[in-house]
Amino acid sequence: MLFVGRLTMLLAQGQKLLLIGQISKESGIPIKTIRYYEELGLINSSGRTEGKYRLFKPEEVTRLSFIKTLQKLGLSLQEIAEVLKIYDDGNPPCDEIKQKLETQIAEIDRHVLELMTLRGKISGLLDRWTPPQADHEGEICPILHKNL
Repeated sequence: MLFVGRLTMLLAQGQKLLLIGQISKESGIPIKTIRYYEELGLINSSGRTEGKYRLFKPEEVTRLSFIKTLQKLGLSLQEIAEVLKIYDDGNPPCDEIKQKLETQIAEIDRHVLELMTLRGKISGLLDRWTPPQADHEGEICPILHKNL
């Protein structure tokens, strides 16, 4: 009964609530993912229908889009939750986002360096690649064994 009262109140205030399927369609995010985000506290439903379908305010589509944007920039769901907490507390999270993106750039640079080092090792190995001359018992690939 509490839900029905809350739903009636929201509808009386002019709040159009959307079913989870509608939110999924508008955001392009699968229903299962939306449920997971709700479980993590990244988004909040505004209640449920009598049939137990989740209902959301239309603003949650914008929030889902924001989450996906930060994910595409490489932020984890944990980091996104931290950013959204700042926003939910009434503060703009731009400084926090900037700091996280700077950290992300440093991490990307580290990965690029690791990949370039690996590329150099592989290129050197391929430059020295020669077919094995004789049978090398106990070695899976004598060329690799010899060069590593």
